[in-house]
Amino acid sequence: MATAKEAELLECRLSTEDFKKLQSLFLQTDASGKAVSMGRVEFAERAWATVGRGSREEYEHLFDSVDVSREGWVDWRGLASFLLLGLSEKEELVRAASVPRWSPARLLPAAHTGPVQSMAHLGTSGRYLSASKEGTLAVWSEDLRLLKTHRLANDSVKPKDLWVTGMVVLTNVHKIAVSFTSKEIYFYDLLSKQEFSCQYKVHSLRHTPISLHYWHHPQRPEQAVLSIGGVAGQVSGLCFRSALISLFERPSVSDDHESVVSISWAELQQGCHRCCYTVTHAAHGAHWVRTVRFLGTLEAFASCSSASQSSLVLAWMENPTTSLRVTSFHTEKGLAGLDYHPGLNLIATAGLNNQVCLWNPYLVSKPVGVLRGHVTSVVAVQFMVAKKQLISFSKDKVLRVWDVASQLCLQRVAGIFPKTPECKTLLFFYEERSHLLLSFNGTVMLLQTQKEAGRREASHDSAVTCALYNSLFRQVISSDSSSGVTCWLMDTGQKLKQFPHCHGDAEITTMALDETQTRLFTAGTDGAVKVWDFNGHCHHRLNAGQGVAVEISQILVLKRTVLVFGWERMVTVFRLNMFSQYFVEPSEWKGGVHHRDDILCAAFRPPKSLVTGGSDGEIIAWNNSTENALRKLSLGKPCGLLRCGSDEASRKASAARPSTHHEPCPNPAGAEDPECCGVSRLVFLEGRKGAAVSGGADLVSCGGSGTVRFWNAANSCVVGEFVAHRDSRSIVLTVDSMGRYLATADMDGWLKVWDIQGYCLHAGETVTNQAPLLLSTLRPHIDCVTHLETCVHGGQLYLLSASADCSLVLSYLPGPIVGVFGQEVHWRLGEVGRATLKDERLANPECSVETAAPAVVGETDPEQAHPDRAGAVCSTAEEDDGQLHIPDERVAVQGRSFIKGHGLRQCDIKEHPYMNGAQSTAIACLKAAFDERSLFPKDVLEQVDWPPGFRRCTQKVTVMRNYARAISRNVGKPKATLSGGFKSK
Repeated sequence: MATAKEAELLECRLSTEDFKKLQSLFLQTDASGKAVSMGRVEFAERAWATVGRGSREEYEHLFDSVDVSREGWVDWRGLASFLLLGLSEKEELVRAASVPRWSPARLLPAAHTGPVQSMAHLGTSGRYLSASKEGTLAVWSEDLRLLKTHRLANDSVKPKDLWVTGMVVLTNVHKIAVSFTSKEIYFYDLLSKQEFSCQYKVHSLRHTPISLHYWHHPQRPEQAVLSIGGVAGQVSGLCFRSALISLFERPSVSDDHESVVSISWAELQQGCHRCCYTVTHAAHGAHWVRTVRFLGTLEAFASCSSASQSSLVLAWMENPTTSLRVTSFHTEKGLAGLDYHPGLNLIATAGLNNQVCLWNPYLVSKPVGVLRGHVTSVVAVQFMVAKKQLISFSKDKVLRVWDVASQLCLQRVAGIFPKTPECKTLLFFYEERSHLLLSFNGTVMLLQTQKEAGRREASHDSAVTCALYNSLFRQVISSDSSSGVTCWLMDTGQKLKQFPHCHGDAEITTMALDETQTRLFTAGTDGAVKVWDFNGHCHHRLNAGQGVAVEISQILVLKRTVLVFGWERMVTVFRLNMFSQYFVEPSEWKGGVHHRDDILCAAFRPPKSLVTGGSDGEIIAWNNSTENALRKLSLGKPCGLLRCGSDEASRKASAARPSTHHEPCPNPAGAEDPECCGVSRLVFLEGRKGAAVSGGADLVSCGGSGTVRFWNAANSCVVGEFVAHRDSRSIVLTVDSMGRYLATADMDGWLKVWDIQGYCLHAGETVTNQAPLLLSTLRPHIDCVTHLETCVHGGQLYLLSASADCSLVLSYLPGPIVGVFGQEVHWRLGEVGRATLKDERLANPECSVETAAPAVVGETDPEQAHPDRAGAVCSTAEEDDGQLHIPDERVAVQGRSFIKGHGLRQCDIKEHPYMNGAQSTAIACLKAAFDERSLFPKDVLEQVDWPPGFRRCTQKVTVMRNYARAISRNVGKPKATLSGGFKSK
């Protein structure tokens, strides 16, 4: 459906017949035989007269939109290309908008003591049913409230020996079938007066049934099939001819109609019951049948096992006989599960080789699609039939949503699931209610999708995982879960170039820039770190995972080493003196292993201070020069040195350590969940060396339960802590380079900015539990925020936020929002003024009342940079107490109206505190090999709608281009790139 803005466009109102009429105007040829082309006036007049819809002015506007090069004429090829590109863009926006938005995960009340073996929906009643190993049936309401539990009984075994292996709902006959390790299947009636009364019992099966599936014909519900998979590789089908009347025949003489009818499997195989018959095959050998399905549209049984041979088997029913024709599919390590999409005629399989494969039932040689991205075995898959998407879940508790048509990962969800040891995991998605149920042993978790609230802007086609600011090129670099890297113009938010598939099909998890900002380091879930230039040429491949697919969470690029973290307890180090070859192997970290769990993040402060944070909440301080562990930062009493070294600073810090005791931070949600105690971010606070000596905080961390902690790294103790985001299992943070602002974000897209300039500067007798001043609360995203980054551009302090909702948002620091990178209306940071706080609150109702004015950094010489404005700005600032009121200009962001603004430049500041001598290093940075045309492509520069005052901007760009050409002549032209990257867009 077209938006209100699109409905005004002529091309959105034209029908197929109207387009045919437009085409007829160009089908004629002139005397020379060339295709017809028209000028602006002729096209508007003839098109309006032929189509009979719209006005001449609208056709003139359509002509201007097609003739972007201002040649003065258009032909059918140009018009058709413009229309097709518009449709393609709309299709991409619709696909991005269809990414599921999950509500916060909710753990259901404990109803099972053993592993959950099956979950199902009861159909018309709207209730859900779950069955566990010990024989407990739990009944849940429509909104997943526990209504009641029932304990199943089996007269063949004692209650303590009861073991349920599977459960399935027979929706058309209002029954459930439950299988047991006693080689029996019981059929319970859901409509009987006695709750879950047993009607039939099929006993003496040849092998223990472990998987069940039920199907009935949609038009002829009396025809149904119960599929049974056993531990010995046998797949059996119990086919019912008159299921609505009776599943099995009752004995002719029966004194009690309420008694259980006992039927042996041998009777069914011999055809003693005319209302049903059986079919069987054993194509899986002796391997357990993990999943079995009857595909009604194909009239075939689909089953899978963990064997590499005959991993997937299709058994086709050949009417009118009861024989099965078997077709086998082979995979590398076997399968754990499968699902079928009848509309697409595709079978999706969960591979033990970390891959999700899509199979055509009629093509056995190879899969038609392979979805790569998981780093551990995939345990479950299920189609979202209406959206033509696929959900997959892996052993390391990572949920992915895939677009089947493009075979791209649209969403990755991790970190919200319970951390349990080896467990049995089930996945059940009920599409009509958009309920996703996941079981971890006896624990059941609910994820529910939210309804889309109109059209929203998207920067990427999949979740944005990381964002960086390159001050040398004045660009923003972002990565996504589809292994793409995109460069954006900071001044306008316009896409500059795009590099797809940087790590093949593996997700890019994090990025980093080197000191010169001419090399980009990207890390993928394939376990590799790649080093790129900004022409898309890959210079090095760092084998961080030692050939194994691992998930890298952070890269630290230092002067002599590159440190990589994320998947093991030890630091992975690459020494720059080994970067002489394309493939680089890791070196030995001399400090050994000191973490008890995987290292997730790290922070470095020159000259040699390194801290690392683990998934268990441990923080360890290192001497990066010697690579020795110094001490462990503890929430309780300060820990002693991990290593008795000769570091003079460490001895002084230990001697000066104050005697403080720690009082836990009050958490309104209760005690901190030990499963959520992992440290997700670590940041050193710059400019606090003096405060650190006196016992103040110089390090900040965050992680589970939404808690932020301020540490004194030298004294190894907490100075202050507070809950930044309540009821949030995990958060991320960043701090600006001057240590004034702290920005935090949670999994629901909320962003908060705090003033920490005077927070925890001195050590107290107890730990400070009071939160710093909250400056602003925004919600720039509708899904989990994955990364935060601060930057200084044009003397103004900004905040970049990346999210799983596929958007990359630019905000002033501490607020408000500027816009979404890639949005239709480009902003102009160099032109517009900052709107007042009052106007921003009116434009964005989700902004907090405490939203403060954006932070401003003075130019090196404001009078030289803006000679025509310096006096006016200074006088206005004096008269209006520092507030500069400029007429606001609104721009649409995610369906709401925001104000484009710019911070007031302080004319009384003569030095640029954020430059740190960057001007002196600019010449050395520019000497790196890059094509200066890739920074500002000609077509982009020519099409930019420059604001008033564009002469100064043009002169600045011209100086940059001439300067780059001069350097190019001195150092030589860069070599032609190899095929290590991709074509820039």
